[in-house]
Amino acid sequence: MKHRRPTASPLAKPLFPAALFAAVSFATVTATLAGIGMTAAPAAAQSAKEPATFSGAPVRVGEINSYTGLPAFTVPYRQGWQLALEEINAQGGVIGCCELQVVSRDDAGKPDDAVRVAQELVTNEAVDVLAGTYFSHIGLAVADFAARNKMPFVAAEPLTDAITWSKGNRYTFRLRPSTHMQAAMLVEEAAKLPAKRWATVAPNYEYGQSAVAVFKQLLKEKRPDVEFVAEQWPAQGKLEAGPTVQALAAANPEAIFNVTFGADLAKLVREGEGRGLFRNRQVVSLLTGEPEYLEPMKDEAPEGWIVTGYPWDQIDTPAHNAFVAAYTARFKDSPKLGSVVGYTTMKAIGAAITKAKSADAEPIVDALAGLTIDSPFGPVTFRASDHQATMGAYVGVTTVKDGRGTMKDWRYADGANYLPPDDVVRKMRPAE
Repeated sequence: MKHRRPTASPLAKPLFPAALFAAVSFATVTATLAGIGMTAAPAAAQSAKEPATFSGAPVRVGEINSYTGLPAFTVPYRQGWQLALEEINAQGGVIGCCELQVVSRDDAGKPDDAVRVAQELVTNEAVDVLAGTYFSHIGLAVADFAARNKMPFVAAEPLTDAITWSKGNRYTFRLRPSTHMQAAMLVEEAAKLPAKRWATVAPNYEYGQSAVAVFKQLLKEKRPDVEFVAEQWPAQGKLEAGPTVQALAAANPEAIFNVTFGADLAKLVREGEGRGLFRNRQVVSLLTGEPEYLEPMKDEAPEGWIVTGYPWDQIDTPAHNAFVAAYTARFKDSPKLGSVVGYTTMKAIGAAITKAKSADAEPIVDALAGLTIDSPFGPVTFRASDHQATMGAYVGVTTVKDGRGTMKDWRYADGANYLPPDDVVRKMRPAE
């Protein structure tokens, strides 16, 4: 098997000594360098009786994400991929011979920084696969880098449709259900509402812009009688709640489509409730049911919003129960959606490398196209036509229970049911 031996940068040397590459102990080795957010790969959690041994060179994943900029999602995400990494290595690694290692970097929430660290990971750390990113514009920047450098890239979290459609490329695959997919799930419920006058509020960057555009398009297709009477576009992370709520209320909508998340969402909810914006108005909201955003609001969480999310404590399937048990035992915390995304991302990478029987780029890309893996949500397939995974999302209604926000009346929406046919998406993608 052809494989490049890692050439560590001076900063990385303390984290990746030769002894670590061959480690077979119980210990999980994790370190963080201040300012660059680099973590060492956890060693396998192996059995004392039958420790895993690795006869081949390590296979390395370069992982990039906005750890300092969005810890509510990315810290659980990191814990998810750490758990998967430990499981993969405890079971003998990848290709039946090699330890899977991760070199992680913080992109500081900036596309330029993400591309810079991607270059450093490829050049200095000799990684075989790139993974991660959260924000859509950062995911697109790394996807472009991956295409130019012919490097496999599993985009874990960015939702922009462009990453697999209009700007899709051979080397980029995306795990989470896209903006189009989640908007389509919500439109099924929004179309049932009597509301005709709608307003929207969304962060003013790729994700928010595309989410609003897709929601409008799909809702008008189902309900030609609706109209959109107001739009608010706060800068991501800088929402001025008072003026935003006042502008939305002035338009007198019957329903609101919200795309804000994190701290912006909490501000919007608090100010909107205080000013009566949501009284007698239905709210349809992307991502709001995810526990990393809903639970911190505690009893101030909104009630009655139609959302996509993750009711982790109510899902009762063997695959999900096994994941929750392993995650809570390992981290002494409940899982978030980011945990599932990180876990499934690393499992997909491990499965693809093993299927490819190689750490080289082209065989890994070929293996990812059409690959089906098990996940806590059930089987997930990366479609060969557009490299979009069929992971779904939970659609339900927000409520407050025992002093914290959660979901009720939910259903799992299989992502495969919200994707255009193969012949349609092939026309959307650039010619290769």
